Amino acid sequence: MTEKTKKTVSLVLSSGGSKGLAHIGVINELEKQGFHISSISGSSIGSVIGGLYAMGKLPEYTKWIKTLNQQAIWGLMDFTVSTNGLLKGEKVFGKMKTFIPDMPIEKMNIPFAAVATDILNEKDIVFKSGSFYEAVRASVAVPTILTPVKCKNTILVDGGVLNPVPIEHVARNNNDILVVVNLYGEKKDEIENSNLIENRNQTSGRIKDIIKSISKLISSGDRRSLGYFSLLNTTTNAMTHRIAKQNIEKFKPDILINIPYDSSSIFDFHKAEKLIEIGENAASKEIFKYLNSN
Repeated sequence: MTEKTKKTVSLVLSSGGSKGLAHIGVINELEKQGFHISSISGSSIGSVIGGLYAMGKLPEYTKWIKTLNQQAIWGLMDFTVSTNGLLKGEKVFGKMKTFIPDMPIEKMNIPFAAVATDILNEKDIVFKSGSFYEAVRASVAVPTILTPVKCKNTILVDGGVLNPVPIEHVARNNNDILVVVNLYGEKKDEIENSNLIENRNQTSGRIKDIIKSISKLISSGDRRSLGYFSLLNTTTNAMTHRIAKQNIEKFKPDILINIPYDSSSIFDFHKAEKLIEIGENAASKEIFKYLNSN
């Protein structure tokens, strides 16, 4: 094998809410270390970051996300009275479209697959063509949080429901290196775990009231809480962690980069700088181990 072949990567990016900003750090480190990413698959936030990289627009997204504080994040949330979810998810993608135009997946720079879940037929739906934004909107539809997507005769929700680490859907190349970024790594107590009402002095009036109310609904920080959303999130997380672990054990990636699951809460996108740094550090450690064992 040539050195170039040795450093060709098929990259899998897991679901996991705002922790997915760590995917940016991993990609940064892979490029810094001279790896060539030849294909990507992703679930939920992994599909967003992976697709943006595949279309060559990750730098624009990274620059934008780093400018957002907590109040700006909440300003992008379009609450709905729907019984299917708290948010419509249209506002944030509408904003992204103003500086990152939609693109057919089949025209991206590298092969890309976004994974959603067909909840009625209990199977993966893999987008390898068609609108990027339509694909990722389905892939990020976290049950009870974002409204599901109606597609033909079925309903699509977050890809992480059935396949949080979609290894089997990444395009493989001869002699490539399979790199998996798992956002469900072991908890690390030294990492500051944020909550949804941090920096209250940055918000005021109605925004503060919304943050306070919604945080009570979806907070999963207290595992002993019997609140509906707390219980639902904790249960879902337990199942997702188990599925992710089983898929990783089945496919045995060459490089496994684990991001602690308590690195952030679901909406901590205002912590972009810190999360990207966590991704870079975790990737650097695992890449070093790989290069010194081969």
